[in-house]
Amino acid sequence: MTEQNNVLPDDSESFDPAASSLSGQVDRAIMDELLSIRSSIDNIDATLVFLLAERFKATQKVGILKATHKLPAGDPGREAAQIARLRRLAEDAHLDPAFAEKFLNFIISEVIRHHEAIAENHQTTNQQA
Repeated sequence: MTEQNNVLPDDSESFDPAASSLSGQVDRAIMDELLSIRSSIDNIDATLVFLLAERFKATQKVGILKATHKLPAGDPGREAAQIARLRRLAEDAHLDPAFAEKFLNFIISEVIRHHEAIAENHQTTNQQA
C-alpha cells in the first residue's frame, strides 16, 4: 500500500512490523512471507479500530437520543436480533459464530455502559438547569 493510498494514519514511529521473537531463527524466505502476511493483518487490525470508532460514534447518538427521551440503555430485543444476524453473517463468512457472538456481546456491554453514562450525565445536567 503506497503512502497516497493509505487512509490510515502512519503508526510506523511507534510500531515495528518486523518485530518478532523468530528473527534470526527462521529461514529468511519464510520470515519474509510471514512478515508479508502479518502486514495484511496489521492493516486489517487498524481498519477494525477505525470501524469500531465509527460504530461507537453512531451508538453515542443513540445513547443521547435514549437519554433525552428517558429510554432504557439496553434493548434486549434489538440485541438478540443483532446477535442472531451476526451469527448468520459469521457462518456465511466461515467464522466461528460463537466467536462472533462473544465479540458482539462485548461491544453491546460497552455500548450499554456508555449509554448509562450518557443518561447519568444527561440527568445531572438537567437537574442543574
